[in-house]
Amino acid sequence: MTTRQAFAGDPHDTAQQDGLVMRDVTMLLGDGEDTVRALDSVCLTVAAGEFAAIVGPSGSGKSSLLAVAGGLAVPASGTVTVAGRPMTTASRRARTTLRRDLVGFVFQSGNLLPALTAVDQLRLPIRFASAGTVPRDPMELLAEVGMAGKADRRPHQLSGGERQRVGIARALVTGPRLLLVDEPTAALDQARSRDIVQMLARETRRHRVATVMVTHDTEVLQYCDSVYEMMDGALSRV
Repeated sequence: MTTRQAFAGDPHDTAQQDGLVMRDVTMLLGDGEDTVRALDSVCLTVAAGEFAAIVGPSGSGKSSLLAVAGGLAVPASGTVTVAGRPMTTASRRARTTLRRDLVGFVFQSGNLLPALTAVDQLRLPIRFASAGTVPRDPMELLAEVGMAGKADRRPHQLSGGERQRVGIARALVTGPRLLLVDEPTAALDQARSRDIVQMLARETRRHRVATVMVTHDTEVLQYCDSVYEMMDGALSRV
């Protein structure tokens, strides 16, 4: 593991501007003597089409990094841009719009709505997308992730791996520029974990999206383009 801060390449490169750029980001939690640096001058660039993984112990700052990258939280200092659009200086309303238009989220268990079929899980975010959004065809995207044959199934009729596939398709359906993935293999066995991460890698490159995956599963790191480690709020490249 290197000891330098992780800042990969020139942020003026087009592919990197199309992805995620975090520069000197510090996030503080708590007050007074209880203040903790959840993120400590973090620098990270993930280009369009790059699949980056972040590993580290619980409480090291991985979730805070995802929250700031996706515009869910505002850091104390530093800048975040997604596809060249500033997240940190935007108003709350503007951040909500940027998050809706530019960021896709994949959660640990798929986080699907129980009453909706697989294809309707993908149709729902299209309904709330901005007018200029060019969504992907839900059935074509389900076919890409191997779920076209179960488009009419509800979450309780799907396995854990199948729910994750639908969750990934849902995150991609509005054409995000950044995909944030939180422990996608936590509830899966090794074979299904490998399958899901290989699929994430394939979809990242196919759709030229910048993907950041938080994981504890070191067995799947071989499928990633870059790997970083978080420790006490600091980020370094492995």
